[in-house]
Amino acid sequence: MVTAGGGEAPETALAAVQRAHRVCTRCVDAGLLDVANPVFSGHAGQRILLVGQAPGPVEHDLTRPFAGRAGRQLMRWFVRAGVAPEEEVRRRVYMTAMTTCFPGRTADGRGDRRPSAREVALCSSWLDAVIGLLRPRLILPVGTLAIGRFVAGRGLDECVGRLFDASGGEVEAAGDPPAVFPLPHPSGQSRWLNDAAHAARLDAALARLGGLMAWAETP
Repeated sequence: MVTAGGGEAPETALAAVQRAHRVCTRCVDAGLLDVANPVFSGHAGQRILLVGQAPGPVEHDLTRPFAGRAGRQLMRWFVRAGVAPEEEVRRRVYMTAMTTCFPGRTADGRGDRRPSAREVALCSSWLDAVIGLLRPRLILPVGTLAIGRFVAGRGLDECVGRLFDASGGEVEAAGDPPAVFPLPHPSGQSRWLNDAAHAARLDAALARLGGLMAWAETP
């Protein structure tokens, strides 16, 4: 378990966790990855936390979350939510993932491999530490792997456009933080948005997202 020293200022404690995270080699040491290169971005004071599945090859090379094609789609979603440009999104949103190293390609080479349960478990304390120190008011899990961490046992059809509390229960409006607002993954590998009803559900979610972000950042 990763913890910060008692009595440290939040920004000091978070910076210490980030430094330790940057040099993490747990999955390499366990024989699960060939190369470790943790990818995340953010700073103390951000009240919105976005959690994806894992970095892709572009993110691995640039060491910046959502820097590739899926990231460009995600940024277009934020524009539809009334948040732009990309620099503004990154200024307001802490970005990390269920596993923060690129897991590699699938065996057939047609996409990126979904991280294993063991990889998720090895990386989980980094996410726990960020949540504990950042204390986000709004958590945006992106894709089914991240959604399962915060809203267990529900699929995309049951989650997208709906708001949940910290225990995973559905709520009508944001109350005691953190509020959890799931989004589908913007990757082209996902076929969920090919259904017109699902696309309409995303439209409704994005219409709600800007207001939730403003709520999260209200003192």
